[in-house]
Amino acid sequence: MRKPKTAAIMAGLVVAAVSVLGLAAPVWAVPPPPLGSSYVLDQADVLTNAQEAEVQSRLLRLSEQTGLDLWVVFVDDFTEPTSAADWANETANRNSLGPHQYLLAVSVDGRAYYLSGDVDDGTLTADQLAAIEQERVQPALSAGDWAGAADAAATGITAAAQGTKPTPPTPAGGGPDIALIALVVFLVLALGGGLLWLWLRRRRSATAGAPAAGESLDDLSRRAGSALVATDDAIKASEQELGFARAQFGDEAATPFAEALAQAKADLDRAFTISQQLDDDVPETPEQRRAGYVEILRLCATADESLDARAAAFDQLRALESDAPGAVARARERHTAATAAVDGTARDLAALRERYADEALATVADNAAQARDRLDLAARQFSTADQAIASGSTGEAAVAIRGGEAAVAQAEGLEKAVASLAADLSTAERRAADLIAEIEGDLVAAAALPDPDGRIAGAVATARAHLDAGRAALAPPRTAPLRALAALEQGNTAIDAVLSAAHDEAERRRRASSQLDSVLVQARAQVSATEDFISARRGAVGPTARTRLAEAGAALVQAEQLRAADPASALQAAQRAADLAGQASSLAQNDVGAFAGNRGGGGGGDMMGAILGGIAVNAILGGGSRSRGGFGGGGLGGLGGMLGGMGGLGGGGGGGSRSGGSRGRSGGSSAGSRSRRGGGRF
Repeated sequence: MRKPKTAAIMAGLVVAAVSVLGLAAPVWAVPPPPLGSSYVLDQADVLTNAQEAEVQSRLLRLSEQTGLDLWVVFVDDFTEPTSAADWANETANRNSLGPHQYLLAVSVDGRAYYLSGDVDDGTLTADQLAAIEQERVQPALSAGDWAGAADAAATGITAAAQGTKPTPPTPAGGGPDIALIALVVFLVLALGGGLLWLWLRRRRSATAGAPAAGESLDDLSRRAGSALVATDDAIKASEQELGFARAQFGDEAATPFAEALAQAKADLDRAFTISQQLDDDVPETPEQRRAGYVEILRLCATADESLDARAAAFDQLRALESDAPGAVARARERHTAATAAVDGTARDLAALRERYADEALATVADNAAQARDRLDLAARQFSTADQAIASGSTGEAAVAIRGGEAAVAQAEGLEKAVASLAADLSTAERRAADLIAEIEGDLVAAAALPDPDGRIAGAVATARAHLDAGRAALAPPRTAPLRALAALEQGNTAIDAVLSAAHDEAERRRRASSQLDSVLVQARAQVSATEDFISARRGAVGPTARTRLAEAGAALVQAEQLRAADPASALQAAQRAADLAGQASSLAQNDVGAFAGNRGGGGGGDMMGAILGGIAVNAILGGGSRSRGGFGGGGLGGLGGMLGGMGGLGGGGGGGSRSGGSRGRSGGSSAGSRSRRGGGRF
């Protein structure tokens, strides 16, 4: 929805003013206006202040990115001249726009537009300007998106100015020799297959690894094929080895190897099925082929690893078989030591039961009895080994020795678990005592903190409940240190979280408070100085500078209000106020410079001062803004010509061509032509 037309309102004021002076009222028109310090001139009032600021920011980025300038002007209608192209080009020429400066003119009520640019010496061609108009600007205008039209024009100019650079082709002969690489890969894989055959006892297939990132389908296919061959060879060799193992160590000892071999065969069969599916006449997508090769590699690797593990177990049996008498003697030494230790484990358990609750000892309650059972089993295995050695059955002896060693190892583990738990419980008791003291101190600290939202009170209640639970678990005669520690850890976490947040907030407030005073002084001074500057020169200062100053004042008020309650937010507001006031000051000075330059420092110092300060003429005109009411340059100059004798009012009457004060503008009219077929209606 458009705002009320300021131009129409001010037109009535001018008619009234002229009537008072006894002059004939001219026909109201919208001649080419002067361009101020801003890239945006919205005489039709179709943009909100926020939108105008956004468009200005966008056009500044365009200038920074490309070195090209774009002005955007919204008026009600094109009159003097009435053609969109003539009006836009006349505005550009009167404001001395150079070959790298463009102007988008939009008639809101007339629903016409034109993008003016130098098609002879400028950066963009006539075709590029026409494409920007039709493909980018016109659709936004048709949708009533005025700010979007400006953004679209800037985007189109950026794209056309930057263009795209083609990627140079790869020089002939400069790329890799694919055939040579394929041959090398094939030879490496073949060599790997040969080495794999030599190392079948270890059954490590290097080709069955996981796919590398970015690996091509061809490389995956080759690796999957090599993995299939290597795994098939390993399984065939393992079948022979399983037969040897059964004959050497018996069926019972060979059963785990037989199970692993059966699973490896199943994995290999699945891998071959996938390979067949990838090679049949039904095509797969590249993603399906990649997934298939990856699955083949995984299945082959799984089969290979399983066979490796079982082969290692048989290697250990063969080592025992080679020196069975010595192996059984060494195993009996470990058995004797473990048997002596089990009595001490039983005594330790009895002492722990007097000190700790049953739940604390649940994991080791029967460890002494279990250890004795394992040692009895080991003794029987060693007797079997002695008998097998005496009869010359070294393979059977090796299996018995291995079983006895495993039983002794389990007994040793059961005994160590009791001692380990005793140490852990003692450590838990000390840690629990420390946590109790820590939580009590945290509760005292939390009670002294402000708690506007009750968050600290909730954490205190949670921590206190866990503290009570921890103390109860540590109550004599039989304690549960691990349960106590778990409860206390939860309580400590709850209270630590709120204390940490409170301490961070306190530190943030302290740092902000230390900076706030100096920033507020700077912001007040900047806002005050800018207000004084604009107040004394309000006849020349446009809306953008005034908007920045208003925003700066609001930010300063916000900073003062938040100063006590939220120093960090107050600091941000004060910094924003100072920054906005600085922007307003710069924009206001640019506007004043452009105003004075447009009038060439005309005679009549008293009248010039009155106009600059908005004292006399602006009072008659209702305080209208130069950039909103069309009173700069031509419009105000025309009125000056009618009134006469008011030196400097319109820069000599008529158009009032700009000779300076514009952003990056050339000093005179461009020699190039801006005439072309373009623009149109929306």
